[in-house]
Amino acid sequence: MNLFSNDSTTNLLPFDGIVNYYGRVFSPKDSDSFFNILWKTIEWRNDEANMFGRHIITKRKVAWYGDSNYHYTYSNATKLALPWTKELLALKNVSEAKTGATYNSCLLNLYHDGSEGMAWHSDDEKMLASNSSIASLTFGAERKFAFRHKTLDQKVEMILEHGSLLEMAGATQKFWLHRLPPTKKVTRPRINLTFRTMDIRN
Repeated sequence: MNLFSNDSTTNLLPFDGIVNYYGRVFSPKDSDSFFNILWKTIEWRNDEANMFGRHIITKRKVAWYGDSNYHYTYSNATKLALPWTKELLALKNVSEAKTGATYNSCLLNLYHDGSEGMAWHSDDEKMLASNSSIASLTFGAERKFAFRHKTLDQKVEMILEHGSLLEMAGATQKFWLHRLPPTKKVTRPRINLTFRTMDIRN
C-alpha cells in the first residue's frame, strides 16, 4: 500500500466547525484496488428510510460495520453493525493515522452514478459521540461535496477525489449541513466510507 504524503491541511470552513481535506492519501493503483475489493466483498443493501408515514427504499446502497454489533438509527430506520473486514480495518488505521482520531464504526455508501446523491443533512444522531471526528474516504468517481451553514448565508463546495480523505470535526455537525448533489455528468460509481465514533453509553 502506497500512501501519499499530504499532511498539510487548512480548515475549509470559515467558522463554527472544522473540515480538513487531505486530498489523495492513496496511490491510484491502491485506490483502484480498494474500490474493486469493497465493491465485491462488502455486504451492500439498499438503504431504507421511514419518512412522513412512507417506507422508502433507495437505489443507493449502504453497509454498516463496527467494533461491536452497534445499533445505528437514522431516518427512522435501524442498522446492526457487521464485523470488520481486513480491508476496512486497514482503511480505518490509515484514517486514524492521518486525523489523529479513533473510530469504532463505519457507514459505507455506494452511489452507482451521478443520479444518486444525498440531500442536505447533518450527522448529529444521539448515538454518535458529540463533536467527534468523522473521516470520509472516497473511491471511484470524483463528486462535488457541499456544506451550508444552518443559520447564516455561507456555503463551501469542493471536489472529492478518488482515494481522498475528508475529515469533519468539532462543531461542524451542530452548525453545518452537508450534501452530495446529484449530477448528470458522472456516469461511474463512487464508494464512500465514513468512519465514526459511536457513544457506547447510549
